[in-house]
Amino acid sequence: MPLVLYQRDDCHLCDQALAVLAAARAPEFASVWIDGDEALEARYGTRVPVLRDEASGRELDWPFDADAAAAFVAGRARGAAAGLP
Repeated sequence: MPLVLYQRDDCHLCDQALAVLAAARAPEFASVWIDGDEALEARYGTRVPVLRDEASGRELDWPFDADAAAAFVAGRARGAAAGLP
């Protein structure tokens, strides 16, 4: 799945991010819980929720709103149309 939302269990900010992504009509994405994964906790521990475009490596850190999420997704689509990762 090209888009991934990194999150934690029992994270109210992560719940808010899910609502924002729904409002932004973000395409389907995978959810990855970082709890218990030392590498992911080291990378994302204080940053979650984080939306990541796996193809390009771009990341959108919280806080973000529906406009920022839509722009992030649109940038992903423009890059794909131009043949960029």
